[in-house]
Amino acid sequence: MTTATSRLNRLPAAERGITIADFLVPITIGERISARMRHIALIVAGALLMALSANVVLQVPGSPVPISGQTFAVLLVGGALGGRRGVAAMLTYLAMGLFLPVYADHRQGLAVIGSWGRDGGGLVLGATGGYLVGFVLAAGLVGRLAELGWDRRFGGALMAMLVGNILIYLIGLPWLMAATGFDLPTAVAKGLAPFIAGDALKLALAAGIFPFAWWVVGRGTDER
Repeated sequence: MTTATSRLNRLPAAERGITIADFLVPITIGERISARMRHIALIVAGALLMALSANVVLQVPGSPVPISGQTFAVLLVGGALGGRRGVAAMLTYLAMGLFLPVYADHRQGLAVIGSWGRDGGGLVLGATGGYLVGFVLAAGLVGRLAELGWDRRFGGALMAMLVGNILIYLIGLPWLMAATGFDLPTAVAKGLAPFIAGDALKLALAAGIFPFAWWVVGRGTDER
């Protein structure tokens, strides 16, 4: 495990684990609050960004899975916060959705992910539940790669975002098949194909944001 991580690492030891979010809290505020409070504030901000991105929705005819801004937000949150904080932000977002209409298309409740059927009917999976679970894993993976420096250059950032995006579909498509009874070609046609063009744009945009943000941080540090 250590060997594999060292091969992925692109940073000197002193910079490992630092992500762009560590520079988002102004110094005057950061000096007044504890490190734990800074982490909590960033996690909550990530969860709120996910909730806001769920309002950007475009229905796909014949598909139970809408196009939304969430995949873009997942990549941003994971890359900005890092592995553990990215996962915590996604879990916070999922917890919010149990009580508030913050999932895509203003949905809420455990049934969006999965629930037990009435009268012992067994587990009933929500069609989009796998994508929500995939968000957690993708944020953790993209965040970990960001901690290793993959987001400092466009090529590395793009690869990190691509791997995270693929992970969402690796969880979401089988879940969609189990929830709806779709065969694989139908699941791909309804749960993957309509999103490819938009995801490509999101990946390129997200991959461009991080190197630019690090450039801005570097300029600010040099000018002090």
